Amino acid sequence: MNAPLPTSVRFDIQGLASAIAHSHASDALRCQFNSQQWEVLATYMQPFALQQGQSLIEQGSADQTLYFIESGTLSVHYEDDKGRVRLAMVAAGSMVGEGAFFSRLPRSATVQASNACKLWCLTALRFKELSNRHSPIALELALAMGGVLAKRLYNRPKRVAVT
Repeated sequence: MNAPLPTSVRFDIQGLASAIAHSHASDALRCQFNSQQWEVLATYMQPFALQQGQSLIEQGSADQTLYFIESGTLSVHYEDDKGRVRLAMVAAGSMVGEGAFFSRLPRSATVQASNACKLWCLTALRFKELSNRHSPIALELALAMGGVLAKRLYNRPKRVAVT
């Protein structure tokens, strides 16, 4: 899943914060964190890179990791039992994986990098730790994630992005 990081790729949580703050996408994550809160959140997340075409999530897999997109674009593919495929694009400043993260159900779609991406992942276990140690940050993040989930479920073409 994770690609070796080229030496030119550098991660700083402020890059994710900036992507979120400047995203104009309808399903952008809306968090109201200050720099210090972003730094706390970063200690619970793991940054990594994907190259174009690499898979992030496989439809049907049992994983509860949440992925935040700092840069790049992910394509989400859902194939139903009749072989029909639906597609959604998710860009920097948003996230994927909220469906399984909240429901504990298998992944509903496959997610691949449309181009080189910088991502941050948050596992369910690390989110639980965040909730226990920094509950205001966890609550703000959960509310923002719920907002993305609600917007995607309301917008029929974006529903496929709920993975």
